[in-house]
Amino acid sequence: MQSASARVAPTLLRRLRSTGTTLAAALLFGLFFAPLVSGAAPDHIDVLQVSMETRDDGYYVNAEFDFELKPRMAEALERGLALFFVVEMELTRPRWYWFDEKAANPMLTYRLSYHALTRQYRVSTGTLQLGFPTLAEALGVMTHVRDWKVADRGALKAGETYLTSVRMRLDTGQLPKPFQINLITSREWTLESDWKRFAFEAR
Repeated sequence: MQSASARVAPTLLRRLRSTGTTLAAALLFGLFFAPLVSGAAPDHIDVLQVSMETRDDGYYVNAEFDFELKPRMAEALERGLALFFVVEMELTRPRWYWFDEKAANPMLTYRLSYHALTRQYRVSTGTLQLGFPTLAEALGVMTHVRDWKVADRGALKAGETYLTSVRMRLDTGQLPKPFQINLITSREWTLESDWKRFAFEAR
């Protein structure tokens, strides 16, 4: 009996041809259906620590995560596929008499790419872009979040306690469409952390 990926692959390849998808995209698509590599990294991001502090102009977060790219992700990255990781945060003020108040819901996005000509990994966030000779160094920047402003000073009520939730994940919604189609049946493109929750008193 054929596997689900084997049945889906011919249809998707016909779509790739009909839409004029480049050969590079087709090669990346082939990576998605290739056999799994033994010894793959777990599909989990560890949250090592998160802290939040008050400054004159607002509220800032420092966080540390730990993860490795799965072999399939690293291989696709080196063939030109950009990977997007997001750090999500929710600031909620509990209210016993009504629904909890959502005070802020910021998101920090990292774009990880590889340029074959320069043999450099690049990490971009906002207007900032940095280059690194190794994947480990690039991941080191992404896993150490520093001085991330999550809210202006007036966004939170001084003296109130807020439930703070933070997590990091691979944003599969920004992968090319051929990859997204089969995400439901594949674990090779799942990489995320649990929510890290703690209480924070605004000042």
